[in-house]
Amino acid sequence: ARRIGSDYRTYVLLGDGESAEGSVWEAANVGARDKLDNLCAITDVNRLGQSQPTMWQHDMAQFERRWTAFGWHAIVIDGHDVDAILNALDEARRTKGRPTMILARTVKGKGVSFTEDKDNWHGKAFKKEELEKAVAELEKQRVAGAATSGPDLVRRVEAKPRAAESATGAIAAPNYKIGDEVATREAFGDALAKLAAVDPRVVALDADVKNSTYTDRFEKAAPGRFYENFIAEQVMVGAAMGLSARGAIPFASTFACFLYRAADFIRMAAIGHNNIKLAGTHAGVSIGEDGPSQMALEDLAMCRAEPGFTVLYPSDAVSAERLVALAAQTNGPTYLRISRPKTPVIYPNGETFTIGGLKVLRESPNDVATVIAAGVTVFEALKACDQLKASGTAIRVIDLYSLAPVDRDGLLAAARATKGRLITVEDHYAAGGLGDAVAEAVADAGFAVHRLAVREIPRSGKPEELLERFGISSAHIVSAVTSIVGAVAAR
Repeated sequence: ARRIGSDYRTYVLLGDGESAEGSVWEAANVGARDKLDNLCAITDVNRLGQSQPTMWQHDMAQFERRWTAFGWHAIVIDGHDVDAILNALDEARRTKGRPTMILARTVKGKGVSFTEDKDNWHGKAFKKEELEKAVAELEKQRVAGAATSGPDLVRRVEAKPRAAESATGAIAAPNYKIGDEVATREAFGDALAKLAAVDPRVVALDADVKNSTYTDRFEKAAPGRFYENFIAEQVMVGAAMGLSARGAIPFASTFACFLYRAADFIRMAAIGHNNIKLAGTHAGVSIGEDGPSQMALEDLAMCRAEPGFTVLYPSDAVSAERLVALAAQTNGPTYLRISRPKTPVIYPNGETFTIGGLKVLRESPNDVATVIAAGVTVFEALKACDQLKASGTAIRVIDLYSLAPVDRDGLLAAARATKGRLITVEDHYAAGGLGDAVAEAVADAGFAVHRLAVREIPRSGKPEELLERFGISSAHIVSAVTSIVGAVAAR
């Protein structure tokens, strides 16, 4: 509402059982910190969970203390008293400077003798005879002569037409020189700042890593459209979903490994086909010394598994800027995998990219195999290509920057041109990433894929040491090509 200058209010209904969820309290923290006095939540405190009584049952003071401690205005009411409900809603509307939580004490199944305050009815439909009995009991409780229409709960306000938002121009082109050493995370920050200048719908959300993801550049360019959530990834993704529902194009970013904490929200974004853009930086063993707890090696699998998710993985600064712009233009949830180390610019500033595309970086009529890489492993593939060329062996090198969707036709063309010898190399675990994406695309045409991937829990070390140790360096690519070509020749 603040972003678009509206005075509308947001109402959220929660259960007492789900109030044990950590994401509820992440939202409570952020809502209070941002003084969202247009936010009113209602907790149905009915005492019973799915399998047993809830944590605090009907101890309303426990709920009140917690919400008050989190900086909310807490109101305890009888949830069966309509006047109390209306008065609480009015009080919430008049409360300024903080959000309101209405704690409504209710009795589950009220009015039906065999379900009222009884356990083990969660999610169960009545049998025919039970339904008839329940309806008969409720009919007896109707007050003779009482109005059957309830009070008007809708506050009617004069509509304030709002001009439709849209981009005011094209994003500025990348400005690099071939060979410049630039981290894709830095190019990501630059691209977001450029988007801020041409599209008022674009907003950025951070989880206290803006100086590492370079989203602080967006904050400087458009401070009113930058939302700091601190280390609370679930509420960051949830807020992005809400912003997208009101017409924004939200980019939510953090270290890729921390996005796993929001996996449930990412799944729901896919179900709702929310137009959110997630960016996970510091992915893979190539982050180096920070160690395995910080190395995202499952993120591609997490996002590729969701239908309708676009998954992009730039290798250099130019492709990073171009893919950020494409993500903003693409409807639906999108994940950008962004790298920590500096990599050389290999694409000219005018290079164009497409969702579902790929780039053939090296090819010749004599290619004996195709090596398919993405992100940091593109450069290992190029080094392997040079090493093999020096010994008289030519290979094709593909940058598969779009992992969902993939360019099936382009992959099949490469497979046919190189006698079905396909090798993938990825800074990711073997399951669900680049190798699986390629295998899924070519399997029904009869092609198999030799996959180089991280296959054990990694350790801390220098990036180049880790690429070598965990089997995805140029030396391992050369070995794989030599082995595959030699095995075929020996048949």
